[in-house]
Amino acid sequence: MSSRRSMGALAAVCVCMFVFVSSARAEDPYRFFDWEVTTGNINPLGVQQQGILINGQFPGPEIDCQTNDNLIVNVHNRLSEPNGLQHRKNSWQDGVSGTNCPIPPGQNFTYQMQAKDQIGSFFYFPSLAFHKAAGGFGAIRIRSRPLIPVPFDPPAGEYTMLIGDWYKTSHKAWHCSYTNFINSRWILALQAMLDSGKQLPSPDGILINGKGPNGASFTVEQGMTYRLRVSNVGLQSTLNLRIQDHNMTLVEVEGTHTVQNTYSSLYVHAGQSLSVLFTANRPPGVYQITVSTRFAKRALNSSAVLRYAGSSATISEPPPPAGLADDIDFSLDQARSIRTNLTASGPRPNPQGSYHYGSINVTRTIRLANSAGRVAGKQRYAVNGVSFVEADTPLKLADYYRISDVFRLGGIPDAPPAGAAAAPRSEAAVMDSDYRSFLEIVFENSEDSVQIWHLDGYSLFVVGMDRGVWSEQSRKSYNLVDAVSRCTVQVYPRAWTAVLVALDNVGMWNLRSEDWARRYQGQQFYLRVYTPSHSFRDELPIPSNALRCGRATNASGSSRTLSRY
Repeated sequence: MSSRRSMGALAAVCVCMFVFVSSARAEDPYRFFDWEVTTGNINPLGVQQQGILINGQFPGPEIDCQTNDNLIVNVHNRLSEPNGLQHRKNSWQDGVSGTNCPIPPGQNFTYQMQAKDQIGSFFYFPSLAFHKAAGGFGAIRIRSRPLIPVPFDPPAGEYTMLIGDWYKTSHKAWHCSYTNFINSRWILALQAMLDSGKQLPSPDGILINGKGPNGASFTVEQGMTYRLRVSNVGLQSTLNLRIQDHNMTLVEVEGTHTVQNTYSSLYVHAGQSLSVLFTANRPPGVYQITVSTRFAKRALNSSAVLRYAGSSATISEPPPPAGLADDIDFSLDQARSIRTNLTASGPRPNPQGSYHYGSINVTRTIRLANSAGRVAGKQRYAVNGVSFVEADTPLKLADYYRISDVFRLGGIPDAPPAGAAAAPRSEAAVMDSDYRSFLEIVFENSEDSVQIWHLDGYSLFVVGMDRGVWSEQSRKSYNLVDAVSRCTVQVYPRAWTAVLVALDNVGMWNLRSEDWARRYQGQQFYLRVYTPSHSFRDELPIPSNALRCGRATNASGSSRTLSRY
């Protein structure tokens, strides 16, 4: 899994959670999960197709745990390769192709993680190849410890909503080796389309908890307040959420308690998660929770049923989408209004104090620009002119065993190329960085579509975003006091977004587009956070059950000497 950190061959997107193993005191509780990953028939939009199931479920089972719980997830792979959560000091189990070998068909792998010092709403999904388009995703709910108060009264109940775009395209299965896994054990027609150099068509619909329009339902008691945990698990679409005739109070995004602003609708970009409170304060009846695409070529709408207990009312016609589909200024203003609640307790015992990120000297500025182009006649996407291609060995294993010529450090520059954009250059791109450095990362978007970025292993302080071209003068508008901290950020069309991040988590971490077709076609790279200390204090040792593949299959030992101090 990922962590502000992710899980492994079930990879996670925003499972922005820290994973840490402590020996300083008695161990925290263990929670065991046994997952069998298979394929099965699903028909969420009325067309039967093959989907990825976990224990026969679509979506997969929810992971419900408490801060500091140890999670033991045993994954039995009955198809190709699943993926994972997010880990503190533990990119070994991050679940993306640069850090993990896929679980071979018919075998299993056990992930060992700890939800250390984190609370909030997240989700897991399969990150390898294009498997995300077939399902295999599920919610993760990390609750606060009883002695650590949250900044709102306990709700009468909690509901999870996994929302996302979906295709009716069928999926096909066949076998191949790790070297060609991207072509894949799980081949979908969508992936074949991308492999042929084409672009994907618009999605066919929106799913809510794996169901089509009005397939999901929630029951509430009049006068009671509820928490709704929402994650956008889709492939690309920005979605707008609203509850008919009800307002929503935002209380959390990806593990950060927020200033409690009230909204009539909320934007949830691909890969993002959030929590809202709403009160059932309307006349008893049936209302709709509406989810609509924004900034899309094709407008799509779906809805879930919100029913007051005891009501026999029937569903009316879906309400029209709220606002304008391409109201960038409205969405920008809403994004800027999401700030950290500095008076809220965190997942750790007090005293804590605020994290004064705005007082830390930036040691390095990295500007990242997305671009598109064609390589050998096929559509590719790039970051700073480099389109990522999969290596024959996971980069983390190649780094650990010192296997040469798998990747090149410095493969991606700190700034986009000057002048006219050239055709993307293809390679397994790795950016080197120093442990405990403090980065300013500016995402620049010169295209007409929303871009969405995620960094495994980290949470990012979103200090600024605006239309136009970023310059050093743009820093004057930064929020250096209470910027929200999250692991997935959007960049609006012809605009920029700036984040600050403290590189306090050693490992090989994936920085990627959350538009999954763009990510699959090269808009990603790996950030190697390195320290020469090789101490268990900084990074956990390679797991004893680590899978090996590619050129690491027969590797043994390492020239590194690991210290426990």
